[in-house]
Amino acid sequence: MRLGFRPFFLAAGGYAVISMLIWYAAYIHGWSFPFAGLASVTWHGHEMIYGYSLAVVAGFLLTAVRNWTGIATLNGTPLFLLFFFWLLARLFILLGGADFLVATASFDLLFLAVLSAAIAVPIIRTRQWHNIAIVGKIVLLLASNLVFYLGVAGKLEQGVYWGLYSGLYIIIALIFTLSRRVLPFFIEKGVGYPLELRNSKWVDIASLVLFAGFWIADMVRPNSVGVAVCAASLFFLHLWRLLGWYTAGIWKKPLLWVLYLAYAAIIAGFALKAAAYFTGISPFLGLHAFAVGGVGLMTLGMMTRVALGHTGRNVFEPPALLFWVFVILFAALITRVALPMLFPQHYSVWVALSQWLWLSAFLIYFISYFPILTRPRVDGQDG
Repeated sequence: MRLGFRPFFLAAGGYAVISMLIWYAAYIHGWSFPFAGLASVTWHGHEMIYGYSLAVVAGFLLTAVRNWTGIATLNGTPLFLLFFFWLLARLFILLGGADFLVATASFDLLFLAVLSAAIAVPIIRTRQWHNIAIVGKIVLLLASNLVFYLGVAGKLEQGVYWGLYSGLYIIIALIFTLSRRVLPFFIEKGVGYPLELRNSKWVDIASLVLFAGFWIADMVRPNSVGVAVCAASLFFLHLWRLLGWYTAGIWKKPLLWVLYLAYAAIIAGFALKAAAYFTGISPFLGLHAFAVGGVGLMTLGMMTRVALGHTGRNVFEPPALLFWVFVILFAALITRVALPMLFPQHYSVWVALSQWLWLSAFLIYFISYFPILTRPRVDGQDG
C-alpha cells in the first residue's frame, strides 16, 4: 500500500485471469453464477470495463498524479480503503444474488467517487488545469456506471447499453489522451537513436470532436450511418497520427511495440465499426478490437512498464518473458477478431481459444510481477 500501482496492478492481473475463467465457464459450458442478478454477458462486459480496466486506471493515475503534481496521493490505510471498495464491488457482483445489486452499486460508485477526489485534489491544489480533463473522464465513468446500475434496476430503459458502451468509450478516450502525451516520448527515448516524432494540433482537435460525435451517435442510434461515418473518419485520422509516430526501432523493444499495436487495434476497431454498417459484419468484432486489443494490450503494456520504473528497475531492460506475454495477448486479439471473420462456422472455438490466450497472458504477468509489486523498490527509495 505504498503507492497506487502496487495493489491495483496486482489485482488487475489476478482479476483478468479469474473473471475470464468464470466467463469461459459461463459462456462455453453454461455454468450458472449469481452475478447479482445480471445476465452473464452483461456481467462480463461490465467487469472488463469497470472491474479490470478501472483497476489499471486507478493504479496508473494515483501514481502518475503524484509525479505530475509532486503531492503524495493515497497510500497506507486510505489506499487500502479505496482498494477495498473496488474489491467488495467485484465480490458482490460475482457471488451475490439480485438482492446484492444495491450493495454492489454502492461500493462500485463509492470507489469511483473517492478515486475522482483522490486525483482531483492534487491537480487542483497545484492548479494543473491542463490535467483537469482527466479528472473529468473519471467523473464521466462514475456517471456511466450509475447509468448502468439504473438500467439494471429498471429505472432507465437504455441504461445498461449506455452504461457499458459509454464506459468503454471513455476508457478509449483516456487512452487517447495519455497516448498523445507518452507514446511519442517513450518511442523517442526508447529506440536508442535520435528521433523527433510529429504531432498536430488539428489532429488533436478533430479527433476529439469526431470521437464525441461517434460516442453520441452510437448512444442514440447504434451502428447507424452516423456511427459508420464518424468511425471511418476516426480510422483515417488516427492512422495518420500513428504513422507519424512510426520508426523501425520499436520492433526491437517489446514495451514499445505492444503500445503501438494497442493503438493500432483501436484504429482497426473504428474500421470494423464502419464495416458493420456498410458490409453487415458483426458489430461485436469492432467491440472486441477495442476491448482485447486497444484496452487489453495498452493496459498490460502500461502496467508492465510503470511497475518497472516505479520500483527502481530499468524500463529499457524488461524481463525477457514479457515478449511472450505480449505475443500471447496479441494472439488472443487475432483469434477473437480476425478468425471469426474468416471462419465464422467455428465461432465458439475462436471465442474459447481467445479466452484461454487472454488468461494465459495475464497469468504469466501476475506470477512474474508478483514479487516486483510486493517487494520494496530495488533502489531503496519510497514508492
